[in-house]
Amino acid sequence: MVKISNVRVRPLVLPLKQPYHWSYGIRQTFAVNLIEIEADDGTVGIGECTVAPDQGGTAAILKRLAAHLVGQSPYDVVPLLSRIFHQEYLGHGANLMRAANQMFSGIDMAMWDLQGRLAKLPVHRLLGGAHRKAVGYFYFLQGETAEELARDAAGAHAAGERVFYLKVGRGEALDLEIVAAVRREIGGARLRLDANEAWGVHEAITMCRKLEKFDIEFIEQPTVSWSIPAMAQVRESVGIPIVADQSAFTLHDVYEICRQRAADMICIGPREIGGIQPMLKAAAVAEAAGLKICIHSSFTTGITTSAEHHIGLTIPNLDDGNQIMWQLVGKDIVASPDLAPKNGWLDAFQQPGLGFTLDENLIAEGERRFQASRQG
Repeated sequence: MVKISNVRVRPLVLPLKQPYHWSYGIRQTFAVNLIEIEADDGTVGIGECTVAPDQGGTAAILKRLAAHLVGQSPYDVVPLLSRIFHQEYLGHGANLMRAANQMFSGIDMAMWDLQGRLAKLPVHRLLGGAHRKAVGYFYFLQGETAEELARDAAGAHAAGERVFYLKVGRGEALDLEIVAAVRREIGGARLRLDANEAWGVHEAITMCRKLEKFDIEFIEQPTVSWSIPAMAQVRESVGIPIVADQSAFTLHDVYEICRQRAADMICIGPREIGGIQPMLKAAAVAEAAGLKICIHSSFTTGITTSAEHHIGLTIPNLDDGNQIMWQLVGKDIVASPDLAPKNGWLDAFQQPGLGFTLDENLIAEGERRFQASRQG
């Protein structure tokens, strides 16, 4: 029986094509910790983790957690992660499930990639098979000003994009200006907004009512993530559908959102819930409540996109406008396959594991940027 022989963690800093503007500020780079899990036959599975609040610190935590894997079977990912959480978190009085999930997501990703490469099967086949031949994704508008966002929207609409996604929560006047500008360019196409916790309950209700005239498909996470009742109050008070995002980080969050009828859909990704297999659990809870899952992505490369795509192929209650973020990186480290959706759709992968190959030169550049950031 094959065993895990080695684990490597490689911190990367990757510059973006252009500054990323949202309610939390401006980002110039994505930072990820690459994790490579090697079996004793030389096969390697790869995943990645986001790094908040400190990349070097989270890399050290990831190395400590991953050390538990050496000598174990890559097919025991679920009990292994459960054991690690109890020993390294609960055993020290730290019920930090949200923080742990961000570490476990990369480990889980790499373990499933390794299993698929060993079995010579795509991950969605290992998870029970695909419910669909392709997964739908939205177009993520980028820019600072109304003019920049309108120009991006016009180009994407002309190229045949189906669903548009726009960040708001940057101030009432600017929000209304950019939404109006985008709506003028995309005509009757579907438009979704994300406020990223920017509003209080009263402000959220007021903004939703002012935005209704723009035919908004939904508003994502209008209120603070730690108050599910606040989001439920907004949902009960407005006509625009409300989607949970930052409020949905654990399986327990998903249950509470469903129980409290706080959202019309749940946007969640492997980075929040702890990986691929936990995403199936979250989808099942939402399915029982009659809700769809919109896959959420966050400051990650095509590695996470590949994992999210296998999830999207597998779960039955999937939305048709999911999120990807690799395209915001100046040069993505995934060399193949082509991850760019065509008219908003991306066909199923058939390569073993998560199905990607990486550009080692770009990875080396990312490692050098990380080292330079620590020295600065």
